[in-house]
Amino acid sequence: MAAEGAPPGRRPFTPGRIPSVAPWVAAGLGCSGALAAAVTRPDYARLAAAQDWPPFVLVSGLLLIGLVANQDGLFAAAGHLLARSARNGIVLYAGAVLLIATVTTLLNLDTSVAFLTPILVYTARSRGEGEAPLLYGCILLANAGSLLLPGSNLTNLIVLGEVHLSGGQFFRHMAPPGIAAILVTAVVVGVVHHRSLRATATVGENAGQPVFGVGLVAIAAATVLVLVLRSPALPVAAVGVAAVAIKARNWPGQARRALEVLGLPILIGLFGIAVALGTLGRAWSGPAELLHHLDTWATAAVAALLAVLVNNLPAASLLASRPPPRPFALLIGLNIGPNLFITGSLAWALWWRAARTAGARPTVSAAARVGLVAAPLAIAAALAILTV
Repeated sequence: MAAEGAPPGRRPFTPGRIPSVAPWVAAGLGCSGALAAAVTRPDYARLAAAQDWPPFVLVSGLLLIGLVANQDGLFAAAGHLLARSARNGIVLYAGAVLLIATVTTLLNLDTSVAFLTPILVYTARSRGEGEAPLLYGCILLANAGSLLLPGSNLTNLIVLGEVHLSGGQFFRHMAPPGIAAILVTAVVVGVVHHRSLRATATVGENAGQPVFGVGLVAIAAATVLVLVLRSPALPVAAVGVAAVAIKARNWPGQARRALEVLGLPILIGLFGIAVALGTLGRAWSGPAELLHHLDTWATAAVAALLAVLVNNLPAASLLASRPPPRPFALLIGLNIGPNLFITGSLAWALWWRAARTAGARPTVSAAARVGLVAAPLAIAAALAILTV
């Protein structure tokens, strides 16, 4: 029997349903790296861990809030409303862009791709349209749209650990470049998949109504905390835990679902790698000296390439281990750069797993083909707005 908030005829999305040894390999590598850092340079390892733990705690809280919002049917209702109100594929795509950008901004890009990907796939299928624009647009727009609030991407908080801005101050700096990146990425995805956007379709009546309760309240509370507090990680995590605990009264097995959504092996692995590279960046002045010799455009380019090579979270820890001279250009490269290839961010792994669970069959070549065009153009647009 389908769970509340799941599309009719489909099993509810559970991010941990596909077994893999890769997360445990990542956890082993991360723990080994963190242990080596703690043994060789305990003072620097302690500083790196202090800089890196708040983002991981924050995203854990946001993922838990996303789980509750999904169980309340908020995401499914948004997708069905979008499918019913869109008269054609172009309007549907425009609405999806707005939905992805909003959820990414408020609940983090990892939450966005984990829960919106299956909803958008089902939305496209319910209209009899091609799913490619919504499928690939979800991950590319989530990465590009994660520049608006500190909690939208873990890299924002890692870099902000040395910049000390409130959520409101960050938004004022990064909203214009972030919106430019979203628009450029949306246009590129739309142009590449324009044939799938021409269809006009109809859908049936909504199978279920969203519950405006715990999930919505938790989203509102998390948004306020991220905007107001300089260090919102623990309060947001507390909101997420409280929301899951309240929901557990009506959802047996809620603790297991929460652990699946969190994907702790991957989070632990990335945290350990980030601590190891953060320790390296403090012990070795090479990364800091490199950034001081680069201009705004070169800073973003180096950040984008390093994100693809080692993932953007460890890259952020390495490049921001000392106060970066151009933190906003650094973030543009770290956040949008992962669209160049699937190794760039944790969101790619969550998106791939969510898409396969929904029955979609994404390919690396198709994603890279769009990303290799969209990422450089979006980075250029964001940097142009930033410099102005």
